Amino acid sequence: MKNAGINFISCPTESIHLQGRFDTYPKRRGLTRVKELNEAGINVCFGEDSIFDPWYSLGNGKLLRTLDFGLHICQMMGYQDFSQALDLITDNSARTLNIHNHYGIEVGKPGSFILLDGEDDYSVLRNQGEVLLSVRRGEVIMRREPTRVTTPNWIDSERINR
Repeated sequence: MKNAGINFISCPTESIHLQGRFDTYPKRRGLTRVKELNEAGINVCFGEDSIFDPWYSLGNGKLLRTLDFGLHICQMMGYQDFSQALDLITDNSARTLNIHNHYGIEVGKPGSFILLDGEDDYSVLRNQGEVLLSVRRGEVIMRREPTRVTTPNWIDSERINR
């Protein structure tokens, strides 16, 4: 598969819902072997192809949620997995769509990107960081202010932050 340049797209939320739902016990749970393919150097990405439809009525197009489900379901919960997790919905997807030569932030590329709320990959994953900025071909199409969390006066915020 690697030599053939095959790409895999896994839709973890749809697959875990649909596969084996009419089985008696033991129930199958069908999901692409993402971890194994990834470790073998085969390009694999996560996607969601059902948004509020009969196949997955909770689909909402938020790929960070799909990524979160996928990491859990595929048992990819180690530090190394986290440090490369966003690739499953960004760089790997660009490679699958064969747009990797036009993808990324470099001179001469179209300048399309999103900015996620978080200090690093781990904090984006853990907090399901919101999209703060969406730019398409150099033009801002959406901007959101980061969420500010405040505590009431009666809570000792110094003690909480220790």
